[in-house]
Amino acid sequence: MNEYKEKIKTLCERLEKALAILDLEGERGKLRDLEAQTSDPNFWHEQGKAQAVMQNASQLKKHLDSWDNITKEISDLAELVSTIDENDHKAVKEIADMYDKLTKEFETYEFELMFSGEFDQNNAIINISAGSGGTDAQDWAEMLARMYFRFSEKNGFNIKTLEQTSGEEAGIKSISLLVEGTNAYGNLKSEYGVHRLVRLSPFDADNARHTSFALVEALPVIQEEKFKVSEKDLRIDVFRSGGHGGQSVNTTDSAVRITHTPTGTTATSQNERSQLQNKENALRVLTSKLVVLADKQKAKELSDIKGEPVSAEWGNQIRSYVLHPYTLVKDNRTQYETSDTQSVLDGNLSGFIEAYLRKQASKNK
Repeated sequence: MNEYKEKIKTLCERLEKALAILDLEGERGKLRDLEAQTSDPNFWHEQGKAQAVMQNASQLKKHLDSWDNITKEISDLAELVSTIDENDHKAVKEIADMYDKLTKEFETYEFELMFSGEFDQNNAIINISAGSGGTDAQDWAEMLARMYFRFSEKNGFNIKTLEQTSGEEAGIKSISLLVEGTNAYGNLKSEYGVHRLVRLSPFDADNARHTSFALVEALPVIQEEKFKVSEKDLRIDVFRSGGHGGQSVNTTDSAVRITHTPTGTTATSQNERSQLQNKENALRVLTSKLVVLADKQKAKELSDIKGEPVSAEWGNQIRSYVLHPYTLVKDNRTQYETSDTQSVLDGNLSGFIEAYLRKQASKNK
């Protein structure tokens, strides 16, 4: 019994450290402000803004309830263990089971503390571009998009398509996705890089093994006031959206491409019927790209000072998905791997994300 008293004491100490890092009272204040907004008679006049407020409030409440519940349960367990007779074997067994359950639950919440980056709590934009491999690569890009849709659904994130260019025969040449939810970028930043697929090609008459590549860009959604882009540096082009055809095709000239002329960085949005909405979406993507570009430039300057080589990302796969002659998904940065390829393609990325974040955290110590 003394063993579990010490274990529970250690668990309480870990909880105290976690609560010291979290700003739960600050979050309660934000939740009160959001709830106050919903009582405004004009709240639903701007539906997009109202839905964002409701989503934010729901996520904050869920986050607070989770930490409040685990805090109470650990506190109750600490009080209970002090009253148990160590000769009462049934009670000791119950304490042990409760400790194991709460420890696993707490470790899930404790993992949130790894999302400490400047933009980790922000929404995310995922850009996927087919690389070398022809139709197979375009099909692979579509498979990756499906994987991120499934991942978002499993983790309670909202996800929608901002822009998509379809392949001639199958798949997609490129797609831009908006993922909304707490720590969306913190979860998805591990996906930035080249993803390699090895499989028997369904597009090859001989059913030969093919290797194809796709580039995934993970970008944080940046609030406009935190990163202002000068309008004089922007070139805005309006054009007609493309697609496979059918009633969903946008037949008006409402698609928007914005180019940041100093850097040549571009962003496109064509899935909304409103030119204004497409412009807002494209500007949001462009701003995120420019923030990441600025961060990379800072990192490059630091590496130059340290004398470290800077490797190009394209052509340098971060993860390989092998479907033939064996099944294996392996991350080249962390060496984390699994043979359950179907589960990964169905959006179960938590093992890869955790391994990446833990490695990054160890680098920053």
